[in-house]
Amino acid sequence: MGELNAFITEAEVAGADDGPLAGSTVAVKDNISTEGVRTTCGSAMLSDYVPPYDATVVSRLKAAGATIVGKSNMDEFGMGTTTETSAFGPTRNPVDTDRVPGGSSGGSAAAVAAGAVDLALGSDTGGSIRCPAAFCGVVGIKPTYGLVSRYGLVAYANSLEQIGPIAPTVEDAAALLDVLAGADERDSTTVDEGDDSDYAAAADGDVDGLTLGIPTELVEGADERVVETFWESVSRLEAQGATYEEVSLESVEHALAAYYVIAMSEASSNLARFDGVRYGLSSEAGNWNEAFAAVRDEGFGAEVKRRILLGTYALSAGYHDKYYKKAQDARAWVRQDFETVFESVDLVASPTMPVLPPELGESLDDPLQLYLMDANTVPVNLANLPAISVPAGDADGLPVGLQLVAPKFDEATMIRAASAVEE
Repeated sequence: MGELNAFITEAEVAGADDGPLAGSTVAVKDNISTEGVRTTCGSAMLSDYVPPYDATVVSRLKAAGATIVGKSNMDEFGMGTTTETSAFGPTRNPVDTDRVPGGSSGGSAAAVAAGAVDLALGSDTGGSIRCPAAFCGVVGIKPTYGLVSRYGLVAYANSLEQIGPIAPTVEDAAALLDVLAGADERDSTTVDEGDDSDYAAAADGDVDGLTLGIPTELVEGADERVVETFWESVSRLEAQGATYEEVSLESVEHALAAYYVIAMSEASSNLARFDGVRYGLSSEAGNWNEAFAAVRDEGFGAEVKRRILLGTYALSAGYHDKYYKKAQDARAWVRQDFETVFESVDLVASPTMPVLPPELGESLDDPLQLYLMDANTVPVNLANLPAISVPAGDADGLPVGLQLVAPKFDEATMIRAASAVEE
């Protein structure tokens, strides 16, 4: 795994003697707290931080018998689409080591795709599970907001992010979701829809009578090789009894802008705690203001600084209504658009990523182009819906992912259709 740089810290933490994941090895994204094991968030700011407690999802992994084998590499604080902004160096895609694995859960997806672990945990703020799953040719699930506890997840953008599974197959990912899902008294945003779930049983490939909605806005403009592979996978579902109709999500034109205003605003607030006093590096420089500035200058990378500055600007006096309030209005429109579409279809389908995996370094010089890669995934987070990325096929030898989006808490239908894509 050294060549791929998929792990920041390798460690072995054994779980219970038996349970549904007994004998399984799991990689945990490095922004999820693990008691006694370093948790860096891919940042120099937390390079020596060792949490004194487990995240709820980690406790549930241990109780289910899983063995945690390490903390996987990631874009710094989850900010990136390529896993190149980590302070611990970029991760490489095991399918083609000259290319990125996607981000920000790139280490988790690469570890699964390379066969180094059976399963992995990622976190998804705007597509950070689905993007690397698509680029590495594995399965990734972003659950409905509230289905999985976020207790112990180092926050980047609270209202958008969810922890979810990455696995080689849909059934494996669903089985891991069964372990993770359910109410948690330490996270008041969780609900009980996931209690006693059996998502793994839903992976039966039965799509007879299912209707897919395909938004033209999420297909037009994508790489033609991606589009061709996407339609081939839709044809396979048609052959198994599903139908599709074209639908429109007019709001997605504004979703990307709204997402980045909201995500950066929440990031500017959440990352204020890393000041060398409460968390992060320490500094001997001058007065408090000088020490604060020195710590944040040294500890944060360029992408994190860019997002904090933009988020602080969007929240500043005189600009809140101009940017943040309008972004929240656009978010409500996105949510309403999906609700309207789901009145006539069961699932929404699109390519997960509009492009093939870029070569390492290819996209870093143009942050705007990097942000545009998230166009198909961020609307799901704005609407707090569940979505899955399942391998749809290859184009020029590189994986292409199919994204399926479901109404809130209808993970079972989404998993059923995704399992049919594998057949």
